[in-house]
Amino acid sequence: MKKFKLAVAAIIVILLAVIIFQNRETVSTRLLFATVKMSRAALIFLSATGGFILGLVGRFTYFRKK
Repeated sequence: MKKFKLAVAAIIVILLAVIIFQNRETVSTRLLFATVKMSRAALIFLSATGGFILGLVGRFTYFRKK
């Protein structure tokens, strides 16, 4: 089961890398009251990283021992 989880995680990382390398052009993004220009790859990477961190925080908060 541990090898299966590792394989799934590796596939997700590879797919994310392919998506990032295909989206390198610059885009404008509005964040509340500011407009930020960055590459679409950076935006995807930051969104994926933020989602991963929020998932970890939620998991450890929800399954905390009482």
